[in-house]
Amino acid sequence: MSKSFKEILEKVKALPKKTVSVAVAQDSEVLMAVKAAKEKGIADSVLFGDEDKIRAIAEELGMNLEDYKIVDIKDPIEAAHEAVKYVHDGKADMYMKGLMETKDFLRSVLDKEVGLRSGRPLSHVCVFENKGYGKLLFFTDVAFVPYPTLEEKVSIIENTVEICRAVGIDCPKVAPLTAVEVVNPKMPETVEAAELTKMNEEGKIKDCIVDGPLSFDLATCPEAALHKGATGRKIVGDADVLLFPDIHAGNIAYKAFVHCVEGVNGNMITGTSAPVILTSRADSFEVKVNSLALAALVAENLKKNK
Repeated sequence: MSKSFKEILEKVKALPKKTVSVAVAQDSEVLMAVKAAKEKGIADSVLFGDEDKIRAIAEELGMNLEDYKIVDIKDPIEAAHEAVKYVHDGKADMYMKGLMETKDFLRSVLDKEVGLRSGRPLSHVCVFENKGYGKLLFFTDVAFVPYPTLEEKVSIIENTVEICRAVGIDCPKVAPLTAVEVVNPKMPETVEAAELTKMNEEGKIKDCIVDGPLSFDLATCPEAALHKGATGRKIVGDADVLLFPDIHAGNIAYKAFVHCVEGVNGNMITGTSAPVILTSRADSFEVKVNSLALAALVAENLKKNK
């Protein structure tokens, strides 16, 4: 089981090197990330976009492009179309967003002819390495599904469990988070959390342990579980996955961790037929490299399952 991104990187180095297709690659942070990914043995890259701009940025970075394939397409929408098709056709293992609008990037992912639809709903997973937690902690969904229904929460769990298993967590502990740890009919999130737990116990949600409703402290702090007399729960401060009730709670927690907690993270879109790396321009270079390493592990896992 990987407990850090360093361990994830070591696993990736032992695998056949992957290929990432980058849509609209004329971005300095993205080029720095794919350069590091190549040097670290994570992935080679195919760069779709404006070749003149890509070369100009690479020159500023001191980046040698001799070992990179560049597909010169000036229009961002067309570049994304060809980049995702490259993955759809099996020529690359992963798909990464460059300098383009997120909505346009996601349209290419969902393209009915050349996109990466799998038949499952899409969701977002962020993996945190927090110095004080002792293992990787998965946040979902913090960026994609605004107000997930019960059925969508089931899909989000299934998508996230797939990522957990790729990094070596065979039976992750999933905590559906709410403000309290008891069912309150006036708080629908607690009712749905209990229903998810029941579905897990009945075998309708597999390959994980679901225990909810749980407050954040009970899910992540053993001392809180002991103090509140909740040591009989299936999760006692040792959750692997935090399932947020809506995008507001998830996004606030994500940004609090990014800006106030010592640690690093990587993230990706799940529910697709190949890993999709969707990072923000505000995300650091390290986040982009971590996301590529995480996606490479997931790509290998998908290949094995196929």
